[in-house]
Amino acid sequence: MTGGLKGLLQLSLCLVVWTVPIDRNQDPPHEERAEENVDTGLYYDRYLREVIEVLETDPHFREKLQTANTDDIKNGRLSKELDLVGHHVRTRLDELKRQEVSRLRMLLKAKLDSTNAQSVQMDHVSLLKQFEHLDPHNQNTFEAKDLELLIVTATKDLENYDAERHEEFKRYEMLKEHERREYLKSLDQEKRENEEKRIEELKEKHRQHPKVNAPGSVNQLREVWKETDGLDPQEFNPKTFFNLHDTNGDGVLDEQELEALFTKELEKVYDPKNEEDDMMEMEEERLRMREHVMQNVDLNHDRLVSLEEFLKSMEKKEFNNPKEWETLDDTMPVYTEEELQRFEAELRDREVELGRRVEKLQQEQELLKERSKALEAQKREYQQAVMEMSQKQKEQQALNRQPPSGPNGELQFQQEIQKLANEDSQVVKVPVVQNGDVQNNLPAEPPQNLPQHTS
Repeated sequence: MTGGLKGLLQLSLCLVVWTVPIDRNQDPPHEERAEENVDTGLYYDRYLREVIEVLETDPHFREKLQTANTDDIKNGRLSKELDLVGHHVRTRLDELKRQEVSRLRMLLKAKLDSTNAQSVQMDHVSLLKQFEHLDPHNQNTFEAKDLELLIVTATKDLENYDAERHEEFKRYEMLKEHERREYLKSLDQEKRENEEKRIEELKEKHRQHPKVNAPGSVNQLREVWKETDGLDPQEFNPKTFFNLHDTNGDGVLDEQELEALFTKELEKVYDPKNEEDDMMEMEEERLRMREHVMQNVDLNHDRLVSLEEFLKSMEKKEFNNPKEWETLDDTMPVYTEEELQRFEAELRDREVELGRRVEKLQQEQELLKERSKALEAQKREYQQAVMEMSQKQKEQQALNRQPPSGPNGELQFQQEIQKLANEDSQVVKVPVVQNGDVQNNLPAEPPQNLPQHTS
């Protein structure tokens, strides 16, 4: 993916994937395999990526992307360049849009079917308006307005994506606490005390970890320089460090590349092999670290860190004299008791609703069983009726084949007699009269007892 296009993608998307530390023994850093199969979490993620992949195949558009600034992309001026792309690119974009419209129609139909909405005729244009990443009035061709809507919508949808992830993590923690409390309630006093003691021991064990450097600080970067890059910390060079971790060579550090820098710090606190370490908490910690760096380094708020921004951040006092990073252990819990109570009330309401649905499904199941029994009984009755009808037909056919009887009840065999007569007429030869003499066509027998003549 080109540098300009990568800027567009990173501006409009918050790529939420967890990358691995850089291994200097692997393939060259400018390989772009790491970007494959990255999911933004958007429901139109595939459409967005396919559009960008097609656009970057056009030399003119790719050149404009490389020279475009953030404002050009945000205000839609870049979208006007779509009119200058090649015909084959426009044709492919048209095809992608038609496929996306078809997919959205299927989603709408599934949604309507799931809500039992009775609609004889759906107004697809009106329904498609709820999807803001394309123009619903033009469902066949991809125009400049479609590209503008796609960029603006993706940017807007993901501006609050981090906040949604924090909220999701909060709900995860509340559910975990709810299940813990419910489990303790099910135990007797002795077992409950032992379980509470075990949980506290695990928490304390988790807290016993090395000091965590503040993300983006000189100590944290030097540690990456030494441990990950295998270089002498005394020879730390910010510009070299930046270029080394700009793995795709586009001149900026995106959110993926930043999060890769935090792996060493996270490994100090979390180990997937330890029972006391929660990997969901590790990802929340990673997100907090990235937000911290972006807040202090990303001056123009384009979700990218340029070399200039990176070097300026090192001039700050916080860079050289940072405070120790406060992990989630120091800020937990991430919810209040009131929030937990509301969450538990919501769970109870869901359980009641699920109970109602289960009861309704069981009633429908019983009804289906009764209908099945009735259908089976009807099937048996039908089979019995068919068998009786078949038996009657056989009896009638037997009666039709019985010879007729005479006036005194005797059987008459006219047909058999006539048949025999016809056979006899074919065997007996009638004498033929020729010249007044009756000639028998039977072969003549040789004369008997004739005198023998001697010569």
